Amino acid sequence: MLSRQHLIDPELCIRCNTCESVCKPKAITHDSRNYVVDFDKCNECGDCLPPCPTGAIDNWRNVNAPWSIEAQLAWDALPTESQQPPASERAATGEAGASEIPDEVRALEREAQRAQGGAAPPPWSAAHPYVGLYSRQRPAVATVSGNYRLTEPSSPVDIRHIVLDFGRTAMPLLEGQSIGILPPGRDARGDEHHIRLYSVASPRNGERPGYNNVALTVKRVTEDRDGRPVRGVASNYLCDLAIGDKVSVVGPFGTSFLMPNHPGAKLLMVCTGTGSAPMRAMTERRRRRMGLSEGGEILLFFGARKQEELPYFGPLKKLPKSLIDVELAFSRDERHPKSYVQDRMLARADTVGAWLESDDCFVFLCGHKRMEEGVLEAFAKIAEARGLPWASVRERMRAEGRFHVETY
Repeated sequence: MLSRQHLIDPELCIRCNTCESVCKPKAITHDSRNYVVDFDKCNECGDCLPPCPTGAIDNWRNVNAPWSIEAQLAWDALPTESQQPPASERAATGEAGASEIPDEVRALEREAQRAQGGAAPPPWSAAHPYVGLYSRQRPAVATVSGNYRLTEPSSPVDIRHIVLDFGRTAMPLLEGQSIGILPPGRDARGDEHHIRLYSVASPRNGERPGYNNVALTVKRVTEDRDGRPVRGVASNYLCDLAIGDKVSVVGPFGTSFLMPNHPGAKLLMVCTGTGSAPMRAMTERRRRRMGLSEGGEILLFFGARKQEELPYFGPLKKLPKSLIDVELAFSRDERHPKSYVQDRMLARADTVGAWLESDDCFVFLCGHKRMEEGVLEAFAKIAEARGLPWASVRERMRAEGRFHVETY
């Protein structure tokens, strides 16, 4: 099992003693060579971060076992992201290897990716994902630090923004990955509840930058696909959580539906409802790094029945056009012409078609399975109107890690 360890960069540190002087738990110490952090004393309060004049204090590593004080005092440079303490240090606390991906999770992933013929390769510039670090037998335990309703109180659709804090337990996540939730209790047959997967809605540095937390977008399930009353086990469990409650989490999962990181990468995103979670994560990653010339344009087609049922509607309207171009589709809202995401795609056929011809275009489709057929038909019409054979274009994009579908 990985832990998240706070470290000080000896190459940047000017030995000013500022960090040690403000550290209430007395976790920071030094010798004539280095300033270091005692893993067992550090509570990640963050008091040492703002005063540091060089940023040397602002470093973390996901480790099998913490680097000892003795090892840190001997450093001339920080270990790389992939370096781990030697076996002698790991033996003191025990090392947990990555768990196998459960068959039930593999089945869920296969079903979500069925429309594209299985998992596509990840974008070539995507960061390396961690998967299967925590299992049903040894889950990570997170604490609920936020549970906010995103949809209007008058709406029958209850969609929540739920924030889980992992404290000192490492949960490295990339935009597009998911985690598994283990609802407590057992089903009518006496078996443990199945794992439910939820895409993360926050970027890789957390819902709050510098904090080891993650956001989920969860819809309370109260009826099945045919409209019959039903109570979703995991969704109702999550939506009813209170601040301070503990949640058992497995994962992370996902090695395909990942955000490209190279400059100029265009994100063409199509989603409905809670399928917006990975889109929010990618958009927020770009927003936080605006001005660094890391990414290209973002074009989002986002659908819901009514405006009140559209998660993140308010924040989405405040994002600058220079960051994201948004097309909203409402199918049952008398204030807006009836339309679906595929209708808005066809209305922007020139833009979508031009993007499909670009090798820097990455397509991400996420949401209810009912939108699959219409969206894929819209892509076909747009491509073929430009003389592009859609079947071969789609297959080439998929093979290049540029066409990703996850529907449920």
